[in-house]
Amino acid sequence: MILIVGNILKDVYLSLDSRTEPFETDKNGTKWLDFSFDTSSHHYFYRNSSFGGAAVSLEVFKNLGLEAEICASDFTFDETGPSRTLASEYRYILTSEDSVSYLVPTVPVNTAFTPPVSEPNYLYIDRSAHLSRATAENITAYLSSHPEVKLILYLKNVANFPHSNLIDLAELILSEDSSANLDYDRTVFISDRNLSYKNIVEPISIERIDKLTHLSAYSIAAATIIGKFLLGETVENSLKMARLNVENSNLDSTLTLHELDALQKSGGDESLELIAATLMASKKGILAADESGGSIKKKFEQLNIPDTFENRHDYRNIFFTTNNIENYLNGVILFDETARDSMDTGEGIPDFLISKCIMPGIKVDRGLENFPDSDETFTKGLEDLPKRLREYREMGLRFAKWRAAFNLDPLKSIPSDHAISENCRILAEYALDCQYAGLVPIVEPEVVYDGDYSIDENAAATGKILDRLVEELKNYGVNLSACIIKCNMVLAGKRYHTKSTPEEVGRATAEVLKSHVPKEIAGIVFLSGGQTPEQATENLAKIIKNGPFPWPLTFSFARALQDPALYAWSGNDNNLEKARQAFLDRLIANTKVL
Repeated sequence: MILIVGNILKDVYLSLDSRTEPFETDKNGTKWLDFSFDTSSHHYFYRNSSFGGAAVSLEVFKNLGLEAEICASDFTFDETGPSRTLASEYRYILTSEDSVSYLVPTVPVNTAFTPPVSEPNYLYIDRSAHLSRATAENITAYLSSHPEVKLILYLKNVANFPHSNLIDLAELILSEDSSANLDYDRTVFISDRNLSYKNIVEPISIERIDKLTHLSAYSIAAATIIGKFLLGETVENSLKMARLNVENSNLDSTLTLHELDALQKSGGDESLELIAATLMASKKGILAADESGGSIKKKFEQLNIPDTFENRHDYRNIFFTTNNIENYLNGVILFDETARDSMDTGEGIPDFLISKCIMPGIKVDRGLENFPDSDETFTKGLEDLPKRLREYREMGLRFAKWRAAFNLDPLKSIPSDHAISENCRILAEYALDCQYAGLVPIVEPEVVYDGDYSIDENAAATGKILDRLVEELKNYGVNLSACIIKCNMVLAGKRYHTKSTPEEVGRATAEVLKSHVPKEIAGIVFLSGGQTPEQATENLAKIIKNGPFPWPLTFSFARALQDPALYAWSGNDNNLEKARQAFLDRLIANTKVL
């Protein structure tokens, strides 16, 4: 049993709108916010709140399967999340673009200590604790009268800690002050660069991850180290687990013991959140070159191109050998055949893409199948998915994609609740399998464009599907900060009597996404879904103009990038340069609007 002595913080996050807030830039280029509390309104994109301080430590201990509670508090944490309780302190965390500021109390609230009725095994003085002299003396007296209780102490700054007697009593000390004169045999140092104990150093990045504060990150690291120590792990493994927990946790949750173990076994030294952020970075897109054998056969048949392995190889190579694609692409989604293929030089295609700083990914679903006695479909491929994912990761692939297709027919109430529920459940199970295997999942719930429905009907259906998808992702414990949604644009169906204008598409899509996608999602990429190349680019441009958004947006087009090159090539290798230029033109056109 671990008794935590510390304060429960309530962190309130406000993402400020720099377009309307009174920011000023000084001569050094530093931005300042005139945050005077007058009668004017202040504008922010979204507001969110989270428990911090001792509540974070409690959550980590509970997720590691340890019995713990916070002293003098009825705060609890279980599968349903934290209980409602009054916080000891409130902090406001103001974010704008790439800057973070804190509004914190000038005088911290003193931490309460009430001798527990049942004797704990460990007394942990948390990072959030502010001990008065009287409280420190009470703790000292309690430890003296209960010699079996071991003290674990967190020190932010040793020089400013006035209770040296507690330092002497501590079994284990965690400190951010690496210059302090402490007994190194019982001290773990935590900094924004590394975790260290004796001669073991574990590099770490304690930064603001998906609104996870710098302060909470320290708490996660410390509690994970303590928890893994108590579970009998080696010092080295405890430090590794602490880094994994910090770099893969988010505002909503820290990792469970099962998730940490799975992440470590999957080679979790590479943060899934970092992979997702890399895929969404720098105003570049993702090429979907993942058509199944049946899809590419239909493409070739339209141009009388024989569907042979050689022709499929030559066609793919048009895209991979186009000059400077690394300036426009962060990733490429491959089909299994292509992932196992090689460039003409003999270098494997995944390795070739990696050499150009383009991340290779893989389509892992196995197509659609009808529900019994229904025209609606679900997506196949879960049966052997974990095994396939492990192999793909060994091949160098770092993300995956799974598509669920929803035909929209409002007159027939299609998609049905059952089809939405089952497909979203499958997407969530796939996403969790990906993260356990060390791959970032792209979940693709597509409202199929080839239909007769209005833009409003599309908006309603897309919103409903996204709501259920997010619900299932959370139910399965998927880390949303390492998950990307591939979404259809919101527009009238191809057979509807009135075509949606780009302005309508931009406005409707932005409204649906802002209303139905949580800010924790790593990013949103758009499919073109049968739109013409020009139409997809125009609509993408208008969506972007309806920002800003709480997550990065980009494109992940297939036909809208490939078709011009396919028609230019037409199976004739004399047209290769013409085809490459057609592909490059589409890449440039789409990245320009981001």
